[in-house]
Amino acid sequence: MLFSYFAKMKGTTTSPPRVSNSEILWSWIGAFVGIGFVSYANVHIFEKIDLLMIVGSFGASAVLIYGAIRSPLAQPRNLLGGHILSAIVGVSAYQLLGTNLWLASAAAVATSIAVMHATKTLHPPGGATALIAVIGGEKIHQLGYLYVIFPAGGGACIMLVIALLVNNLSKHRRYPEFWV
Repeated sequence: MLFSYFAKMKGTTTSPPRVSNSEILWSWIGAFVGIGFVSYANVHIFEKIDLLMIVGSFGASAVLIYGAIRSPLAQPRNLLGGHILSAIVGVSAYQLLGTNLWLASAAAVATSIAVMHATKTLHPPGGATALIAVIGGEKIHQLGYLYVIFPAGGGACIMLVIALLVNNLSKHRRYPEFWV
């Protein structure tokens, strides 16, 4: 019984093949432009009004929506729903349990996963969006539920628009696979 448990950890298949140079280039362009736009908005617009437009979880979203565009986890419903719902969960966890950061952190991430599963919006960076709402520091905490709109929702929307534009420039790429 113990042997079969550990035997599951060896995997069942080999690593997938490397993607083409063209795919690497288009992924790079998408990520550069997408993160560039969000960062530019953050520095030149949102910092001036003491808001944020970028969070660390957008880096992971960029990997999915520009580098793994066929993944179900990279589709618009997942990108937007994952960030927005997880931001709501994260802010709520902080407001309810913020005096106990380890508990608020665990509750935010676990609950965001459950909510994303229940709503068919699973997007792994959403777990980071929820965690950032808890551990993100005073500027994040001061946003309260505005964090759901800026940066979580707004930044994800900018990245989605860039994904739609860049991912469809190549005749070999198509994004999205589905909307809902």
